[in-house]
Amino acid sequence: MSRAERVAVLGAGSWGTAFATVLGQSTAPVGARAEQIVLWSRRPEVAESVTTRHENPEYLPDVELPSHVSATTSLEEAVRESGVVVVAVPAQTVRATLARVRDHLAPDAVVVSLVKGLERETDARMSEVCAGELDLAEDRFAVVSGPNLALEIARGEPTATVVASRSNATAERVAALMAGRTFRPYTNHDVVGVEVGGVVKNVIALAVGICDGQGLGDNSKASVITRGLAETTRLAIALGGEAETMAGLAGLGDLVATCASPLSRNRSAGRLIGTGLTVDEAVAAMKQTAEGIKSVSAVVHLARQHGVEMPICEAINAVVNGELEVSTLAELLLSRNLKSEGRRA
Repeated sequence: MSRAERVAVLGAGSWGTAFATVLGQSTAPVGARAEQIVLWSRRPEVAESVTTRHENPEYLPDVELPSHVSATTSLEEAVRESGVVVVAVPAQTVRATLARVRDHLAPDAVVVSLVKGLERETDARMSEVCAGELDLAEDRFAVVSGPNLALEIARGEPTATVVASRSNATAERVAALMAGRTFRPYTNHDVVGVEVGGVVKNVIALAVGICDGQGLGDNSKASVITRGLAETTRLAIALGGEAETMAGLAGLGDLVATCASPLSRNRSAGRLIGTGLTVDEAVAAMKQTAEGIKSVSAVVHLARQHGVEMPICEAINAVVNGELEVSTLAELLLSRNLKSEGRRA
């Protein structure tokens, strides 16, 4: 078996497991699809369940995994001889995970990020973390992002996504690995825009969840979503991304899905905060990481460095840091000087 036919997925949470399922259901021709998919899990009981019973009941209940998906608790075993390594761990643990992987990674392996967060200490996007920690060339990196709620995907409900890489060949290779009857990947070259869209939408989803928890209606939530997209676009452009990306699956599509669905971890965390729980209590009540809580400070710091106004993100950052009472948040979410909604709004 060649390395190209073996894929490692680092992280056996809901999205990592769902993505392994997508890979296992690819309709690509032999040679372009993964013949062996290995999930890395920190927890032995999860690895055992995936390998022997083809299920991950804690994160994806009632979902049967493809027979050629197995799991291990050994990072070395997961990445060994893998032509593609998929990173699906929380953003704040990516660097430490990659440091353990570095010496076992094949020299021509492609790294794919599913992570939608920024590193707090450095404000780095995951492409930057991977490049720095693995000395990874641009043509060996891709990011996958879009309206991709894990449980819906694992159940086989139709959706589309974006695979972005500076290399068209790499984007097409990764897209072929995951293309299936119900999962449609599109390729893109705008790595920055796709990453920024995936990061900031989590913060906006927190805001929408808080609105929901406070009993505010659809007008309020739609306004936050729309202005949140404007904030996301401003930051993406300032960092070198493209406005067109924000109108696509990795921008508007992901934002709508994350803000609207009860399956969204960030919306759910925001709703808990809106009902009166502290941030720590909301985090404790969540099964998996709400990346918006972890990344919002980095988003705001990055925006300030580049002179980008992001009032919704600023307000959520103040709530997360305990500097603002959630009861006063609603009136601040849309607080900017009156101006045109047109360009540069």
